[in-house]
Amino acid sequence: MSIASVPDEPARPSNSRFAYLRWGLLALIQLALISIPMVDRLQVQVSGTVVSLELVPVDPRDLLRGDYVIINLAIGRLSTDLPGADTVKSGHTVYVELARDGTASAQPVSMSQTPRQSGELVIAGTVTSVSDDKIWVDYGIDAFFLPEGEGRVIEKLDTSRVLLEVAIAEDGRSLPLTLLVDGEAFKSDGTF
Repeated sequence: MSIASVPDEPARPSNSRFAYLRWGLLALIQLALISIPMVDRLQVQVSGTVVSLELVPVDPRDLLRGDYVIINLAIGRLSTDLPGADTVKSGHTVYVELARDGTASAQPVSMSQTPRQSGELVIAGTVTSVSDDKIWVDYGIDAFFLPEGEGRVIEKLDTSRVLLEVAIAEDGRSLPLTLLVDGEAFKSDGTF
């Protein structure tokens, strides 16, 4: 009886090498998923148009995160007389066109339920409530964090002295950048 020669099998990499590759791939996927919100925020911050908006701050405290100012934007309460406001209902996504006049805060000039053409400055929001004369819009800008102890300073200021600089991307997404007091930067929240 002859013994048939068995061809040599190619050497396989060890299972531990594949295990490291699998764990490495999982780690890369997790890092990519974690970075998506940061990339979105950075994109708005870098490419967005910076405008100043009027606000009415309220100063709560969070024991874990320090002080923060609840952002209550003046453009969050719009008149139903605003062009384009006649068809909006609670829950609708709206695009509010803003007009800037020098260093003054931006003011709403019209509203639409579709994105505007490029070149116009619009901020996207969601209608939260509609009454006979007012439309309440949430723009997703609800808090500005401050170092511990500095929230009380803002709380004591006359609200007419405080503005919020916001970066607005072409598609209407917005991001708070800087809290202004008397036109000067008080604190910045938008930098990485």
